[in-house]
Amino acid sequence: MTAIQELEAAVQRLSEDEFVAFRTWFVEYDAQLWDQKFESDVQAGRLDWLADEARQALREGRCSER
Repeated sequence: MTAIQELEAAVQRLSEDEFVAFRTWFVEYDAQLWDQKFESDVQAGRLDWLADEARQALREGRCSER
């Protein structure tokens, strides 16, 4: 049995209250990991092209500042 299968089986055995607590924890944990990845990408300059593209669109009048 793989680790994923073990986790799936364990989640299926949770009571309703335990599942709600687990789901709440998991959503927060997933968001934290996403935030860390995003911040790492920003720091490394991997998203600079998005800012450049937005500034270019603003200069060309294809969007507004509000």
